[in-house]
Amino acid sequence: MDFAQARWNEPLINQLSHTNQTSTQFTNEYPVPEKIRRRTSPALPELAEIDVIRHYTRLSQQNYGVDLGIYPLGSCTMKYNPKLCDQIASSHKIQEMHPYQNPKTSQGILQIMYETSNLLSDIVGVDKFTLQPAAGAHGEYTGVLLMQAYHADRNEASRDEIIVPDSAHGTNPASAAMAGYKVVQVPSINGCVDTEALKRSVGRKTAGLMITNPNTLGFFEREILEIADIVHESGGLLYYDGANLNAILGKAKPGSMGFDIVHLNLHKTFGTPHGGGGPGAGPVGVTKLLTDYLPVPTVEYDGKEYSLNYNLPKSIGKVRAYYGSIAVILRAYVYILLHGKDGLQTISEIAVLNSNYLAVKLSRIRGFELPYGNRILGKHEFVLSASKLLKETGVSALQVGKRLLDMGIHPPTIYFPTIVDEAMLIEPTETVSKRELDAVVSAFQKISDECYAKSEAIATSPHSTTVTRIDEAKASRPKTMQLTWRTKNGEMRER
Repeated sequence: MDFAQARWNEPLINQLSHTNQTSTQFTNEYPVPEKIRRRTSPALPELAEIDVIRHYTRLSQQNYGVDLGIYPLGSCTMKYNPKLCDQIASSHKIQEMHPYQNPKTSQGILQIMYETSNLLSDIVGVDKFTLQPAAGAHGEYTGVLLMQAYHADRNEASRDEIIVPDSAHGTNPASAAMAGYKVVQVPSINGCVDTEALKRSVGRKTAGLMITNPNTLGFFEREILEIADIVHESGGLLYYDGANLNAILGKAKPGSMGFDIVHLNLHKTFGTPHGGGGPGAGPVGVTKLLTDYLPVPTVEYDGKEYSLNYNLPKSIGKVRAYYGSIAVILRAYVYILLHGKDGLQTISEIAVLNSNYLAVKLSRIRGFELPYGNRILGKHEFVLSASKLLKETGVSALQVGKRLLDMGIHPPTIYFPTIVDEAMLIEPTETVSKRELDAVVSAFQKISDECYAKSEAIATSPHSTTVTRIDEAKASRPKTMQLTWRTKNGEMRER
């Protein structure tokens, strides 16, 4: 093996296998009884223990996360996760609990769930939360089911339309469609909802409106009270996508804006782990209008004892096994207590400051611009367009993102929202220092210089990553994909 290349071209563990190597040596002191021994060897790789350790250590060195550097994915709020929260959540007192324990022996965690629900209710200005949903899109789906139950209870099941702005998260229309609703899109004017178009869209078929504020462009919907009135007067409900709550912590409450349903992403706003397929948590809060429909069980407290309440006849039922991502919820609980109300407000202030600082700096670099007349007074995130760069140099937002990888910077979200050409949605968060922000500016400046100098480095980037330029369209050709180590050209190989 070329050890100099091993770190960057790590083979599959099956490819490292050699006959008659074992990971662990067993003595005969505790022999395995004959009746439970295998008759044939399992089809597993054969490696020495040290080779296994080295393999997974090398793989870990090829990874990137918030602990290594800035992760400016717009609408994703990839912030640093305090290790104290992880330490508390990893306690054996939590890890060894079982959700089906008698509540009398689970009073501690029930108290944490109850108090977390109350803290979240206070932060967003609603009356009650369910902690069950697994993440944001699951929270959306739960919220839409709550709308459905509310209207059905009022004999208005004919309300089969959900309105979403053209700047909405892609999961909003998907969640509405999953629940059987028709999706009605309303356009934006200068980055915010066109209220006149909204008036024309609502009616007796309207179940509700799904929106986030600030929106996906990073702009605060200044007409949100009018928007709420328009929807409510039609008999619909207002749903808040909590993806962008990090911008308004301690500053504004969705409940005060007129929202009836609010989902939160604890893995975005409250410093819990995010990515890799999990974990996540998407609690959903509601006003008194909808508390009867919340998933069961809810956590209640009678002044003496905490309990799980299944007695909600109008409930939409369970939306998940057990009671939620408890270890993630605990991390968020600790995070909120660590910061307090003043600290949460400071979080949003710094997040907005960092975003606007970076927006101004990047908009001054040749080839990049802010849409909507260089409007820069956004909140926690902003959209930078590479449309001018593409026209003048032929370099797209995708190629800019690839080149950023060579500079040790994770690319922002690209081509979203779709209403901005060559969009790059950037969210630095509050956990990034000015030094890191300035490094991002320097990287964009270097890329701009390379683009206008027609450098070959742009067209062939990235060069310094484990995997370099990949086939962007390969996912649409399933016969070429290797889904497991035993597949070749879409067909399963013999072992």
